[in-house]
Amino acid sequence: MEKILEIKDLHVHFSTYGGTVQAVRGVNLYLNKGETLAIVGESGSGKSVTSNSIMQLIPTPSGKIVQGSIHFKGRDLVQTTKKEMRAIRGVDISMIFQDPMTALNPTLTIGDQLTEGLKQHASISKAKAKEKALEMLRLVGIPNPDSRLKQYPHQFSGGMRQRIVIAMALICEPDLLIADEPTTALDVTIQAQIMELFKEIQEKTGVSIILVTHDLGVVARVADRVAVMYGGKIIETGNKDDIFYHPQHPYTIGLLQSVPRLDMDDDILQPIDGTPPDLFAPPQGCPFTARCAHAMQVCANVHPFTSHLSDSHQVECWLQDARAKRQPV
Repeated sequence: MEKILEIKDLHVHFSTYGGTVQAVRGVNLYLNKGETLAIVGESGSGKSVTSNSIMQLIPTPSGKIVQGSIHFKGRDLVQTTKKEMRAIRGVDISMIFQDPMTALNPTLTIGDQLTEGLKQHASISKAKAKEKALEMLRLVGIPNPDSRLKQYPHQFSGGMRQRIVIAMALICEPDLLIADEPTTALDVTIQAQIMELFKEIQEKTGVSIILVTHDLGVVARVADRVAVMYGGKIIETGNKDDIFYHPQHPYTIGLLQSVPRLDMDDDILQPIDGTPPDLFAPPQGCPFTARCAHAMQVCANVHPFTSHLSDSHQVECWLQDARAKRQPV
């Protein structure tokens, strides 16, 4: 399959008064054309920083990509200028942010906000821009689009605002759509509708999607492949079946065990004990060592190599490395 995006050895640091936060530490990822890749992990694992790095939206001067490359359709985005990135954002790569109410301008009509991107990036008449805006509202399931174009964000429900944000992201027909926690503020019924909408849009447009989330139910519904992040690193990747039915990293197993399930009689959830690592001074070895019931001495001192379990399934864990002696810490 054709790779539309490839991230190699990405490191992102943030300078603060307390020291340097190593938020992303050597991430390697790829995305195929027309595919949905879900990046999962608990808060602070580096998911949003990775996605913001693709868009070159790391806040400066505190934040900086200190190492690595992000190749999009053969072009390294890390080496692009601000002017070049402005031409790419919204046209080739679009992003859906977490809270639709903060992503929309409360003083502008929906029509003005939808057509803004077209006016910025394409030579198009006002009538054609309006026609395209109406088309996008129909695509995302907004009823009565003609009258809705004249309304303001506060006149829409949370689910409708999220649909409008999706329409804004897709109006210039990007090749890559990044959705950062797109269903966080929505109830489960609306979440299901939005996820179905993503699937329908992908079938109609062929857009590649990166879905950033901690909701494994959402991942199970729409993802083709899954990357599990912890402590600023990708610790396991695989297709949906690999991750949900054959997880190999103890952290991935812990995430799956902490999700409520209707097919289990036990009413007590199994949380992952402990706290994530301090990224001011990240551990030398596997970042999950302090919370792992299967940790060995080597885990604390040396980060594991990538073990290729199959063509689709890779994990960074000493438990899968034949060279490790299985002696508890």
